Amino acid sequence: MPKLSFRDLDPNGKRVLVRVDYNVPLKDGEITDDTRIRASLPTIQDLLDRGGRLILASHLGRPKGARNEAFSLAPVAKRLGELVTGKVHFLGETIGAKVEEAANGLAPGEILLLENVRFFPGETANDPEFSQQLAALADLYVNDAFGTAHRAHASTAGIAQHVDQAAMGALVERELRYLQGELEDPNRPFVVILGGKKVSDKIGVINALLEKADTILIGGAMQYAFRKAQGHAIGKSYLNESDVPIAKELLEKAEATGTRLLLPADSLEADDFSDDAKTNNIAPYAEGGKIRDDWEGIDIGQKAIEEFCAVLKEAKTVIWNGPMGAFEIDAFAKGTKAVAEALAASSATTIIGGGDSVTAVNKFGLSDQMTFMSTGGGASLELLEGKSLPGVAALTDQS
Repeated sequence: MPKLSFRDLDPNGKRVLVRVDYNVPLKDGEITDDTRIRASLPTIQDLLDRGGRLILASHLGRPKGARNEAFSLAPVAKRLGELVTGKVHFLGETIGAKVEEAANGLAPGEILLLENVRFFPGETANDPEFSQQLAALADLYVNDAFGTAHRAHASTAGIAQHVDQAAMGALVERELRYLQGELEDPNRPFVVILGGKKVSDKIGVINALLEKADTILIGGAMQYAFRKAQGHAIGKSYLNESDVPIAKELLEKAEATGTRLLLPADSLEADDFSDDAKTNNIAPYAEGGKIRDDWEGIDIGQKAIEEFCAVLKEAKTVIWNGPMGAFEIDAFAKGTKAVAEALAASSATTIIGGGDSVTAVNKFGLSDQMTFMSTGGGASLELLEGKSLPGVAALTDQS
């Protein structure tokens, strides 16, 4: 059932607790990428402009339920204050009388950023008491943290049970539009690109999309489980042995459903995982190509790049989750970069499904040429599998 939107709320003069995703990268206490803060601004600014008194809640890192100043949101408060029109308050506290007093004292158009909710074990345990303490700070609740919507935590799901109205923010709306709405009846050809390390991590997505996609392109380290299942030599390439029978089963299912599951025709092999490694493009697997015993597959090969790009050129809808190789090292980035450039040049609806794919697109400076870039890796995968996200399911139905 459709959920309430923040646009449906009347925030004027009310305390609105907004769950945001400010799990930003830090180095020496400084934010190195403020993308997630900027992604929250449309919802925040709208609520401020309509007279809301905002309380923002987020996690940062994995402090394991205890206070750890290395994971404090203080740097976020500073950066947020530079990006929004309203005054930003930060107490370094999350719940309690001092926080309640500050929340009650907010003027319309002001913001109170709470300290890291994961400093409390009750957050990840979805403890009802902690949920109620958060809810006591607000009259309304908005979840705009898609990246954590697949977690049934106190600030993402539990709190919604203790407020009169719980709505989704602009970011969550946009994620659902592209990862659900656009894929319900996609323009065809519909192409899925999957990379990453383990087939088992993506089996749910592959099974779900085998019924819907026209072509699934397989890259990343997971490709070697498929090649192993076919009897090819893969040298020292990454392999989770339990993935081999899964890969074999998926190949058989693809053949039965008529979906084209395209593996890389060849691979780039390397003698070491380093910038100065020796590399070699092996012959196509179909022509007897194999990865040497003491080398490892590190990227898709040149023929694979050409075949993948040809498929993408004809596509009308594309979703990409997972790089083609170890793109963080420039010598092994050719396959991932070629795919990113093919999508940037495409007229198709191009959806980048979070995680390393977004990192890669940003690295190559192509983010503004994609239709949509998801902010949630794990949440994106679960949505593509057809699973319900607790942080969305808990929101108030529009009816």
